[in-house]
Amino acid sequence: MSLLDTMPIRIVPEASPVVSHFRELSNAIAAAERHADRLETMALELAERLLRGQRLLVAGNGGSAAEAQHLTAELVGRFDGDREAFSALALNAETSSVTAIGNDYGFDEVFARQVRAHARAGDILLLLSTSGASANLVRAAEAGRSAGATTWALTGPGPNALSRAVDEAVCFAGAAPHVQEAQLAAIHAMCRVFDARVRDREGGRS
Repeated sequence: MSLLDTMPIRIVPEASPVVSHFRELSNAIAAAERHADRLETMALELAERLLRGQRLLVAGNGGSAAEAQHLTAELVGRFDGDREAFSALALNAETSSVTAIGNDYGFDEVFARQVRAHARAGDILLLLSTSGASANLVRAAEAGRSAGATTWALTGPGPNALSRAVDEAVCFAGAAPHVQEAQLAAIHAMCRVFDARVRDREGGRS
């Protein structure tokens, strides 16, 4: 018997901040569903590009940096069953580059300089931001477009500076914590579509 089994059942009051958080999250996820078609299209395009040998570059700040690493781990590792590894790099995880560039060129350049180094025509650059206002992500988008990469963003309510700087943006409604949670759900949904497309291709279907 676990400790949880011996604990008395407590009725959570309606005003509980936990209940409020989950209810607000539920509303944010419901609002995010209207982007389902675009997210599926993006995931299919991502699969086609990576299957051709191109790569995904991802970046974000703070919690969005963690989500960037989460996505690249799903692609380099696996999400829904075994498959080949794909090239995906979280720029914010390059700690020596981030700190060196920040020290020498300023924090606004920490991603843009990496994009100029790594991005090639046909690659995809995905930028994650709850605010859509981060100068270092806007500059990264500009660098990506100059390099010939396709630029995408998942942001909070838009339009915003980042959504205007990229080729394709999905802007989620809600407060910053719920935008971040909706972004994670979107990432997982895109990974599910991605893996299904890869399985189709590996099975010989176009």
